[in-house]
Amino acid sequence: MSDTFQETLRVRFRDTDAQGHMFFANYLVFADEVAGNYMREFGFDWSNPEGLPCYVFTANASCDYLHECHAGDDVIVEVAYERIGNTSATLGFSLTRVSDSVALAKGSFAQVFVDRKTRKPTPVPEVVRAMLRSA
Repeated sequence: MSDTFQETLRVRFRDTDAQGHMFFANYLVFADEVAGNYMREFGFDWSNPEGLPCYVFTANASCDYLHECHAGDDVIVEVAYERIGNTSATLGFSLTRVSDSVALAKGSFAQVFVDRKTRKPTPVPEVVRAMLRSA
């Protein structure tokens, strides 16, 4: 597994639901935001999709909810590649509350690397493989 990449995000009121805790889908949103920033670190600049060597489609998202969090909580989101195949990879994530180190959620994204023109699976770019080898 590659080294982890982490950022701290604050749960906003709008991230919560009527029960007062973070809406379940927003755990995935937090993880996806940090995953995108992680990938930008090694050359995938999502603000310029035409400059990417390929697209990355999320084929599956999995999340185990371990504990609730609330508006105002600061959350450490960690991501790391757990597996890399020929045309796909698994990016794991975890969310932990800063104030008491309580684990909030863990899960993964199954990613498929896709040719920009044909939208068919393509080999994982060497820049990704090189990053994983050096981690």
